[in-house]
Amino acid sequence: MKRLYLIRHAKSSWAEAGLGDFDRPLSHRGKADAPFMGQRLAGHGARPGLIVASPAKRARKTARIIAEALGFAEKSIHFDPVLYMAEVPILLETIAGVPDSTEELALVGHNYGITDLAEWLTGRSLGNIPTCGIVGIGFDCRSWSDLKEGSGRLLFFDYPKQHPGRR
Repeated sequence: MKRLYLIRHAKSSWAEAGLGDFDRPLSHRGKADAPFMGQRLAGHGARPGLIVASPAKRARKTARIIAEALGFAEKSIHFDPVLYMAEVPILLETIAGVPDSTEELALVGHNYGITDLAEWLTGRSLGNIPTCGIVGIGFDCRSWSDLKEGSGRLLFFDYPKQHPGRR
């Protein structure tokens, strides 16, 4: 069974006026949420063989923090420029290019693409994946290129605001 973890980057900061979207860093809340959600992902038993992330600053930082929580080598994260604000077709093309020997894949990106892909793959209405939200999806297939609309089974949908007592 293949497992895909779709991760929306953690909350970004808007504090620096004039800073381009690509270069926005994580906010204080984002810096707190990312390690917590990395631990949550580890608690779901995630062991990705590959993490692919958008190179935007907030996504890069989120991917690095999540990787650390999972014991995944930071230097092994693949930053792919096409993931910056990518829509479903580009995300699917990226996933289809992953070696089939990789059983678990984590993809760190942006909305609306991440939410749209999760809904397309599972056939479930999730509404909106909030910042640092993670959707786990399982597939009964041998190849990442076999993913089709509705072919995934929702394993979990977790996000920071589901855990208000931790703050």
